[in-house]
Amino acid sequence: MSLEGKYKLEKSENFDLFLDKLGVGFMVKTAAKTLKPTFEVAIDGDYYIFRSLSTFKNTEIKFKCGEEFEEDRADGKRVKTVINKEGDNKFVQTQFGDKEVKIIREFNGDEVTVTASCDGVTSVRVYKRQ
Repeated sequence: MSLEGKYKLEKSENFDLFLDKLGVGFMVKTAAKTLKPTFEVAIDGDYYIFRSLSTFKNTEIKFKCGEEFEEDRADGKRVKTVINKEGDNKFVQTQFGDKEVKIIREFNGDEVTVTASCDGVTSVRVYKRQ
C-alpha cells in the first residue's frame, strides 16, 4: 500500500477541545474548526514529508523516523518532536514542550485516521484519499 498522496478531511471530533488544551487562541481556533484541510504525504529517500494545506495556513514537516527535530506546534510554540513508524501503516508522533502531545496517523486503504491527544482530551479526524 502506497501512503503517498493527498487526503481530504471528511470527519472531525473534539478538535476544538483539543485546540483548547493546547491554548490556541479564539480566532485561530474558530478558523481551524471550519476548514477542511488536505493532508499530503510524500517520501524523499529516508525522509517522510507531511503537509497540511488549507486556505488559512499551510504547514510541512520533513522527518526521518526515530530522529528528533523541531517544529512549530498549532499553538505557535516551538517544540521538539519524534515520529516513529509502527508497522507499515502507523506513525506515532510525540511533541515535547510545556505540554506533551501525541499524534497517531494510521493509514488504512484510502483513509487516514489522525488521533491527537493532550492533557486527557482526544481528537479524531478522518481523511479520505483524493
